[in-house]
Amino acid sequence: MSHTRTPERTRRLQRSELAVPGSNPGMFEKAAASNVDYVFLDLEDAVAPDDKLAARSNIIQALNDIDWRGSGKTISIRINGLDTHYMYRDVVEIVEQAGQFLDTILIPKVGVPGDIYMVDAMVSQIEIAVGLSHRIGLEALIETTLGMANVEAIATSSDRLEAMHFGVADYAASCRARTTNIGGLNPDYPGDQWHDGLSRMLVACRAYGLRPVDGPFGDFNDPEGFQLAARRAAALGYEGKWAIHPSQIDLANDVFSPPAAEVDRAKRILVALEEAAAEGRGAAQLDGRMIDAASARMAENVVAMDDAIQGKSQV
Repeated sequence: MSHTRTPERTRRLQRSELAVPGSNPGMFEKAAASNVDYVFLDLEDAVAPDDKLAARSNIIQALNDIDWRGSGKTISIRINGLDTHYMYRDVVEIVEQAGQFLDTILIPKVGVPGDIYMVDAMVSQIEIAVGLSHRIGLEALIETTLGMANVEAIATSSDRLEAMHFGVADYAASCRARTTNIGGLNPDYPGDQWHDGLSRMLVACRAYGLRPVDGPFGDFNDPEGFQLAARRAAALGYEGKWAIHPSQIDLANDVFSPPAAEVDRAKRILVALEEAAAEGRGAAQLDGRMIDAASARMAENVVAMDDAIQGKSQV
């Protein structure tokens, strides 16, 4: 193990993340009452230009009026891009008027570390000015080739940064990939055309203590396709996936929750290795297989995820 290690910045349960347009306040209460772990109220792509200002006001009211945390939700907003004239007012007005109820800010189309720095500086000044009692986290949406080319530098851009999300739709457009599907596989490609991007972002996240989250799957009438995409991400080490429709929430929760048998085996691994250590042995056998310190680290990941899930179920 290298002497240089980066601890996990902030641990949050993020198996499912529901995208809710800020221009549709009728969906807010339903989102709060759902089984989703994470909600982001959207000001960007899901909101038409003429509705941007109204969406911002809707979100401020929803943050103040709805008990998101009391219902076991982490609550976030996706601001408009840094290349728009909406972004700075999104940050200023929402953090000033409802920042005490906001957990994180999702920054779209992050391309360089300076994009994170800009929002970090704004939020830091507002927190001091209004006397916020908690620190708002930042999350980066990696959805351009520029962002992917700089993903390692972005991961180290701010100690306020908690997670990165893979935005497959804009990433496909940025790559000029020959597809119009959001998150689906292209039958002309011999495998998973998004594997390289998913893997590269995952490595940057895990190297620097961030949560990796997979983005949307556009066809909400294709649950099997959603599950396939989610399982691919989970196998790589992703913590969760977006839901663009309520029907995708339980699918994501199921895929990113370790099965009971997996949790039981992980706990037995830890017990077996504790017993081996007490006897002066560094390795042990369990169910006919050798286990060692690496097995313990994998098992600890499973148990930690299960503990987080069980903790949410008690909210």
